[in-house]
Formats: sequence, C-alpha cells, structure tokens
Amino acid sequence: MKIVYLGTPDFAVKPLKTIYESGLYEIVGVITNKDKPVGRKQVLTACPVKEYALSVGLKVFQYDKIRLEGVEDLIALSPDLIITCAFGQILSQEILDIPKFGVINIHASLLPKYRGASPIHYAILNGEKQTGVTIMKTDAGIDTGDIIKKSEPVEIGEKETCGELFEKLSNVGANMILDVIKDIEKGNVCFFKQNDNEATLTKIIRKTDAFIDFENSNEYIYNQIRAFSPSPIAYCNYLGQPLKIYEAVLGDGIGLAGEILDCDKNLEIACGKGSIIIKSLQKSGGKRMSAQDFLRGVKLIKGELLK
Repeated sequence: MKIVYLGTPDFAVKPLKTIYESGLYEIVGVITNKDKPVGRKQVLTACPVKEYALSVGLKVFQYDKIRLEGVEDLIALSPDLIITCAFGQILSQEILDIPKFGVINIHASLLPKYRGASPIHYAILNGEKQTGVTIMKTDAGIDTGDIIKKSEPVEIGEKETCGELFEKLSNVGANMILDVIKDIEKGNVCFFKQNDNEATLTKIIRKTDAFIDFENSNEYIYNQIRAFSPSPIAYCNYLGQPLKIYEAVLGDGIGLAGEILDCDKNLEIACGKGSIIIKSLQKSGGKRMSAQDFLRGVKLIKGELLK
C-alpha cells in the first residue's frame, strides 16, 4: 500500500515514525505546511514532521494551501491511502477522492467532542478529566467524518500541561494507526456515524486567548495556565507590559479580582473566586524565573491590582 502522510507539529511525528519503522507500507510522500519564521530573529524553521521525514529520506512537499497547490502532486503520487494528523489545512473533495481507500485522520479527542483545531487545549481549559484519540474517515466537514476507531479514555492529570498531554496522546495515536491501516487494507473496517448533537467545535488558539482575566475563577485561570503551556503562555499585564505565567497552584485567598494578596514569601493573586499562587513567571524582556526570584527584584505592593 502506498501512503501519503500529512502533518506538521510534534504530535504528528510519532504516528509517522511508527508507520515508517514498521516497514509494511511505502510512504511515497510527506506533506507539511511551509517553513515559518521563529523567534526574535525570525529564523525560517522547518516543522517537526518535515525534520523527521528528511532525516529518514522521505520525500517532502510543502504548501500554504494544499487544495490550490498540491492536487497535481497528489495525483502523480497515486496514493492508496492518505493519512492526516494535525495538518491544519482543509482538504477539498477533489483531494479526498484521489486515494483508493480515502483519507483518514488521527484526531486528539474522543469525537464528536472537541472537533476542530485545538482539542487538547480545550479539554484542559474546560477542566476535563479524560480525553483520547479518534481515527476517523475524513469528509468535507471539520472532523465530521465517520469514526473508525477510538482509544480507551486517557486520564488528564490535575497538573498536566497541554505539552505533556500532547506527548501522551501522540503515543496513543501512534499505537493505534497500524491496526487501522491493516483493517482498511483487508476491508475489515466498520464506520460509525457521529452524533452531531453532541459535537463541540474548537477554534484556532490565538495569543489573546491566553490573556488572564482575574474576574474568572481560580480554577478556570489554573486550567488556562496549563492549557497554554508551552504555547502561547498565559499572561496578564504588569506596568503596561505582559507578564507570562508558567506555573501556579490554587489558593483560597479572598480579595478584589487581580489584587495582590501576598508578595512576601509567595505571589498570590485574588480571582473572581479564590486565588492563585504563582510559582514561575517571566516579565517582558526577561527570562523565566521562580516567583521568589521575581519578588527579590521587583517591588510589589500588597493590595495593588494586576490586570
């Protein structure tokens, strides 16, 4: 079977690696998004899937919009199956019709819950206790296709960050994919319709989504800090500059939303309900540091408001 694999971030590397290392299938092409400028110096950087694919000698194609730029290449590659995993682009019906066995997607939620671009972020943000991975047949909608296989529920730890859950679910997807490909090849696949009435759609995460509004409860803000780690990092404003919050724990302090309740041994901030105790942070132009180190260098006033 000839396979074309579409993916971009770290999450998509392990399933690709599993397929390649199995030696069972011919990966005739790997498609990713184009290289993007990264960091202050805006250095053009390849995505993790491209880096891995090139390291093992796979042919890589990159498009800003595959449905406009990549159709002829896909037809020439003549894949039997296309697999997508966190690719981040919508496929046209023309592309869906190319492979003999269609297109399948490795999605990081237990569909129909958390369709769309950011299922892991939203699972943490909404305080979910469990999530998982679904492999589905891709159709023209956004994660609306028939379900092929779901993983067992995966526990979300109380302190688990988005980055940690990405890693865990990537392993789950990698462990599922070979069995699904074998079943497709043998014609042993059963398809299950999704219940659209139970569906939730997640949006692309923007930097502004990570802004901390202290009017929210401490539990929501705690989830927000975990959901946006390692990127884009939750933040509030201090003296007109962003103050990134990397790690915090729940507190039971009471005060006005954003009020500094303690800036002596701890940095405790009141929320709409309860408080958070900040453990590590980063001020604008600085490095990540512990709250204790931050307090040694910055003169905060108890009762002052962070916004």
